[in-house]
Amino acid sequence: MLDVAVIEEPAAAAAVLDPIRARLLAELRTPASAAAVAARIGLPRQKVNYHLKELERHGLVQLVEEHRKGNVTERIMGAAARSFVISPAALPGVAPDPALEPNRLSARWMLAVAARLVRDVGALITGADRANKRLATFALDGELTFASAADRAAFIAELAAGTAQLVEKYHSATAAGGRKHRLVVALHPSVKPVSGVKAPEAHPQLPAGTPGLAKEQ
Repeated sequence: MLDVAVIEEPAAAAAVLDPIRARLLAELRTPASAAAVAARIGLPRQKVNYHLKELERHGLVQLVEEHRKGNVTERIMGAAARSFVISPAALPGVAPDPALEPNRLSARWMLAVAARLVRDVGALITGADRANKRLATFALDGELTFASAADRAAFIAELAAGTAQLVEKYHSATAAGGRKHRLVVALHPSVKPVSGVKAPEAHPQLPAGTPGLAKEQ
């Protein structure tokens, strides 16, 4: 089972947005039969079977094993991933485009950049899986607290200048066989946790040592 799967097809996105099917995906993080899941969520087995067939058709659930009981074959199904992300590629024509308003201080522009990141990395993962190759990526995630708006502005200025220096040092537009990489840096206020929902683990500072490229299948 994958940790995260990216949904790129519009029909698959529509399938997973159905509340019952989304519930089934959550239940099938632990593989089970249609009868077992139906009993847990209080729905008729026939209805659960119908929704499972739709999810299986889009590759969102998969057969784990089969058990033969007399004249009946029990199919044990499992979710294809623990969690799913719908790529903007599933919304052709209306997906956000960062090129339309390149304003680095705009939260909506940041959202468009993040959407492009999901779309591009999703496409890279799909291509790497099909080619049975590993995909080299790297990301930093952490929290920091600014004493004032002036400190935040100074941090942004230093971050921009430092990043520009690194780009100038390592960018090689004429390198034979060189491969382009996209760099995304974002800073935004942390979201306050919703009551009753566990907040993501907070890191008071970014790690002192930056590891190498994280390789993910």
